Amino acid sequence: MELFSPLSFLVTAYLHPFSSTPLPLPCFSRPALGIEPPFILTTLYLIHYLNRALISPLRSPSRSKSHLVVVASAIAFNVPNGFLLAAYLTSASTAAYLTQNGLYSPRFWAGIAIWAAGFAGNVYHDEILLNIRRKAIAKGKAKELENGQSAPQPHYAIPHGGLYSTISFPNYICEWFEWFGFALAASPIPSFALLPGAGALSVAARGAQFTEMVQLFAPFVNSVSPPWVFFFVEITTMVPRAVRGHRWYHQRFKESYPRERRAVIPWLL
Repeated sequence: MELFSPLSFLVTAYLHPFSSTPLPLPCFSRPALGIEPPFILTTLYLIHYLNRALISPLRSPSRSKSHLVVVASAIAFNVPNGFLLAAYLTSASTAAYLTQNGLYSPRFWAGIAIWAAGFAGNVYHDEILLNIRRKAIAKGKAKELENGQSAPQPHYAIPHGGLYSTISFPNYICEWFEWFGFALAASPIPSFALLPGAGALSVAARGAQFTEMVQLFAPFVNSVSPPWVFFFVEITTMVPRAVRGHRWYHQRFKESYPRERRAVIPWLL
């Protein structure tokens, strides 16, 4: 289901619907580094999904079954996400922005560094979970050899190491760091100063003027580019999953689960 995001991205980049030219590829005849910022960002995006959609599942010794609704929901999210990000990176306005705020911009490289740190953390904490499953399977096979019959192979255990000392889902927050860094490198930060004031919203709400309320938010919405949309949507969709998963850990392991851990944000949530 994760493959649909890079596939949608690559098809959109090939079609480049909002630009007369395709996604810039490395141009070694140019001065400086000779690589266009959109190509660097595309590489980061594809590296993430290469790991998420292919490498990680192939390295996993076992997988729990997923409900069809989960798969369908993931596809419904991934297809438009891949489209929006590729359409953004191939647009003329993005090319102009990244020309001025790309290879020589500290913010661009700060974003790349944050993405790299988040990606490394994501892989590291995923590896901890994979090791739990590997040990469970090895233990099950040992019992099978000892008893001469199949033994159940539960792969649930309390993870330890890294950010697991403070939260239950460090791979989630590491992924947020990835996409925050990506958005920081790829586009201007949304202008939160454009958010409407409480007074204006209160007046519109009392008068049930919903059209006016939408118009009040329009300037801010127009300042939010697709990379930031993706970042915000990632947080809003993953926080409830983390809270439910954190509750499941407590229900399954009860008193043995570390009470000082939070769900996904250290010391807060």
